[in-house]
Amino acid sequence: MNPAEQHIITLALISPTMRMSDLEDYAETIIVPRISTIAGVAQVQIFGTQKYAVRVQVDPNRLAARRIGLNEVQDAIQNWNVNMPMGALYGPHTVFNIWTNGQLTSAQQYRPMIVAYRNGAPVRLDEVANVVDSVEDDKQEALMYGEEAGNKGTPCVMLGVVKQPGSNTIEVVDAVRRVAPVFQNQLPPSVRLLIRGDRAQNIRESFHDIQFTMAITLGLVVLVIFLFLRNLSATVIPAMALPFSILGTFSVMYLLHFTLNNISMMALILSIGFVVDDAIVMLENIVRHIENGEKPLDAALKGSKEIAFTIASMTLSLGAVFIPLVFMGGILGRLFREFAVTICAAILISGLVSITLTPMLCSRFLPEPRSGGHSLLYRWVEGAFQGGRTVYGRSLKWVLSHRPVMLVMFLAVIGATIYLYTAVPKGFIPDTDNDTFNINLLAQQGASYQQMTAYARRVSDIVIQDPDVTTFFVRSGGSGAAANTASLTVNLKPRRERRAGVVDIVNRMRPKIANLVGFRISFSVPPPIRIGGYAQPASYDYTLYSRDTDTLYREAAGLERLIERLPGLVDVTSNLQVKNPQIEIAIDRDRAAALHVHWDDIANMLYDAYGPQLVSTIYATNNQYRVLLEVLPIYQRFEDSLKMLYLKSDIGRLVPLDAIARLQFNAGPTTIPHSDQSPSVTI
Repeated sequence: MNPAEQHIITLALISPTMRMSDLEDYAETIIVPRISTIAGVAQVQIFGTQKYAVRVQVDPNRLAARRIGLNEVQDAIQNWNVNMPMGALYGPHTVFNIWTNGQLTSAQQYRPMIVAYRNGAPVRLDEVANVVDSVEDDKQEALMYGEEAGNKGTPCVMLGVVKQPGSNTIEVVDAVRRVAPVFQNQLPPSVRLLIRGDRAQNIRESFHDIQFTMAITLGLVVLVIFLFLRNLSATVIPAMALPFSILGTFSVMYLLHFTLNNISMMALILSIGFVVDDAIVMLENIVRHIENGEKPLDAALKGSKEIAFTIASMTLSLGAVFIPLVFMGGILGRLFREFAVTICAAILISGLVSITLTPMLCSRFLPEPRSGGHSLLYRWVEGAFQGGRTVYGRSLKWVLSHRPVMLVMFLAVIGATIYLYTAVPKGFIPDTDNDTFNINLLAQQGASYQQMTAYARRVSDIVIQDPDVTTFFVRSGGSGAAANTASLTVNLKPRRERRAGVVDIVNRMRPKIANLVGFRISFSVPPPIRIGGYAQPASYDYTLYSRDTDTLYREAAGLERLIERLPGLVDVTSNLQVKNPQIEIAIDRDRAAALHVHWDDIANMLYDAYGPQLVSTIYATNNQYRVLLEVLPIYQRFEDSLKMLYLKSDIGRLVPLDAIARLQFNAGPTTIPHSDQSPSVTI
């Protein structure tokens, strides 16, 4: 799959009553495996995941009061939640598998677990910890806003389908839509499956627009031919060159494995005007001989001989204009190769049709010249042509008599052309309106999940008020580098139902959100073609590389400030995240060794408290879930709680963390481990 590929269709699971972990199970065990088997699907990505997990939230005060180390709790959970083969009994007629109840599957089953014995009495897990049914990542939120999901936001699980390179988007989307009702029948009544972000719909509408444009183009070409020739049979003959030329072009496209897409269809639309040119030139020359009194067959033979070489030279010279596009390299070459080959094939085939089919049709269907007068329409159109010829003659006479003035005008046009060429804005690919855009929020490094959730809700309250917005999906918080970010994927009404384009909607929404403080905002309209190895929230990106990280980070920040001041640029952001606040723990190795405490014991204890630590796994029928160990959330808020942690040494003594470590708050750059590869920063 292309890692920068957009989702061709997205599905949302929402329920006002069901737990998010249950929605995650339905998505992961029912929907994802079935969609993944559809031909052309590369991957089904789940967003807003809330997978079930058992969280053991220990109270450091209770552990200290019972003189139990945090590592003892971890050992107890690992020892009492076991899923191992027990062997089998082989009888004379039957084999019996041995099974025990060593697997614990819910928080209720973990609570009575014995952690240790103190004064001859067991200390159970629920005496020193809160054991709850929860989710793996409780530091993120996923909401769906809209008419069907509620304007206040409904928790949801979003599934994005990514297609394989080369597969047909419409076919894959249609296959997904066919199985969607099957999923809905398998889900409980309280769960709804919504389809959002269907890219195939825009492709269908675009293709229908192209077909309509092609039909209009064909009609206008035929109408212009009729107005000039004023003869029905003479009009039909060059019009017949169109289907034969287009049919031949389709044959070339089929042999070269081209598809009917926006690029190839644009070539066909442009070629409609080209393919009739040669036929019209041939027809006019033959009609000229017929008007001079020759028979249609003789006129066709004589006229085709006179003009065949001219048509061949015209066809080859016109086709040569597009041949360089075939040999272009890079991304532009990949984009315009189908365009160049398609239009060259249409031009060359039209030239062949003009020197073969058109003379034959003229010899059979053109009537001999009539001795009588012409019709009223003929005389009216001829009068208009003669009037235009008279006006042209007078203007030409005036131009020839004022040559200095025309020379000045000629130079002025050349100068204006050069100026406008430099003044007109330039871009690689124009923005397209696919009924969607993205909003990205970036807060200061170290912003909490609760803070990002509040920011996202403030933005959502503004977005939902826009009349052209139907639904949007909000993700806020998360683990790792995404903790201080949030994103909104906004779906708009179909283009025909709204007056404003997607860029206009973004421009009118930007000042409303830009007034909010506490975070940086950036808007992005998904481009029609993704370029690059990974998706970026901006239209353009600039990447800096250096082996010297200090220089890289300093220059990257300076370059970002310079780019922000450039005119015409908005929403400049950077992925440089090296100033996250951190707590430094300096271990006194000599003192730790004297107290029989090892370094890995200290590291495991800290991760047990604040990781959270994966201490065991629940193997269910259709999936597997985690058992996570951490301290109570109230002790995860301040650095002072680090002084409340204890661990059991090798000789059984309870050692407090502050006895072997010195704690220090640091808001400086995050320590980056050494790497042989050159670090980079993308702006």
